[in-house]
Amino acid sequence: MKKIILSAIAIMAFAFSNAQETRFGIKGGLNLSNIVGGDVDNNKTLVGFHVGGLAEIHVVEKFFIQPELLFSTQGAKFDGPFGSDGDVKLNYLNIPVLAKYYIVDKKFNVEAGPQLGILLSAKANGEDFKDYTRSADFGFNLGAGYSFTDNFSVGLRYTIGLSPISDNDIDNSDDYYDSAKNSNFQISAAYKFN
Repeated sequence: MKKIILSAIAIMAFAFSNAQETRFGIKGGLNLSNIVGGDVDNNKTLVGFHVGGLAEIHVVEKFFIQPELLFSTQGAKFDGPFGSDGDVKLNYLNIPVLAKYYIVDKKFNVEAGPQLGILLSAKANGEDFKDYTRSADFGFNLGAGYSFTDNFSVGLRYTIGLSPISDNDIDNSDDYYDSAKNSNFQISAAYKFN
C-alpha cells in the first residue's frame, strides 16, 4: 500500500516538474453506484455524490494528465425481507490519475486511468462494518467530457472496481475475480482556475 501511494506521488511530482502548464480546479457531482459480482443479488443503484480538487497537467499538444483527490459516497441498496430495503454505504477518498486527450480544439475530451480508493467508512443499515472491508479499493476509469469555456466543463465517467470490497471467502484467484466489487457512474461539473 505504501509503495503504491509513494509511486503515485512520485509520478505526480515528476509530471508537475516537467509540465508545460498546470491548472488547478474543483469538481463535484452525482454518483450512481452499485455493488456487482460475487453472490450479490437484489441490489439497486445508490445515489451519492463526489467533491474535490484536480490538477490538469499539459504534457504535449492535446494530451494532459489529470490527477484528482475526491471524497466519494458509494455503495448499493438491497431489497430486504418482507418488503424492507437496506443499504450499504461506503465512503472513499478516491485518487484517480487520468490520461486525458482533447479530440476537438480543447472542447471534447476522452479520459482513462487507474484509481486508488482509501476507505473512510463502511456502514450497512447504519451499523459500522469497516473491520470486514478492505481499506483500499482499486479501480479503472473511462470517461468523456466537454468544456463550455476555458474554465467550466462537465464530464461523464464510469469506474469499474478491480479489487474485492471484502477479503472474506477469497481462497483463490477464481474467488478474487468473482468477488463483490464497486461500480460507479459519475456525472460532474468542474471549474479550473487560470
